[in-house]
Amino acid sequence: MTDFSHLKNGKASMVDISNKTNVKRTATAEGEIKLKKTTIEAIKNKEIEKGNVLNTARIAGIQAIKKTPENIPLCHPIPITGIDIDFKTKKDKIKTIVTVKTIGKTGVEMEAVNGATTTLLTILDMVKSAEKNKHGEYPTTKIENIKITKKTKVDLND
Repeated sequence: MTDFSHLKNGKASMVDISNKTNVKRTATAEGEIKLKKTTIEAIKNKEIEKGNVLNTARIAGIQAIKKTPENIPLCHPIPITGIDIDFKTKKDKIKTIVTVKTIGKTGVEMEAVNGATTTLLTILDMVKSAEKNKHGEYPTTKIENIKITKKTKVDLND
């Protein structure tokens, strides 16, 4: 069985990264939200009553990335040096692509996934009235395929 880096003698522990060197790191995470075609059109045409859905989702994603250590118990607080959040709209889905950058001793995968998840949750929150059926259910709405798609690490001494 593999030793888990967050366990010491069976107790939860933050990984000691004090001996690691600073490295330029990036991580990209993606995810999708499936919506009604009419909801996608309303988002594109800026007809959602709550406001600009994608700009609001982008801001929410940035906030979430910066607060990742507050949400994930053993996650190190790290300096974020850059955040890029893009959206690709299809006829019945919106895909979010979140890239987070740092120069530090540990990676930014959790920050990227947290940002991607939060952008999708924000989209859902802003459009849920358009997605609801007459029974108050969301039969076609689905958040899916959240995953880390890329990770880079470049030694600053190279």
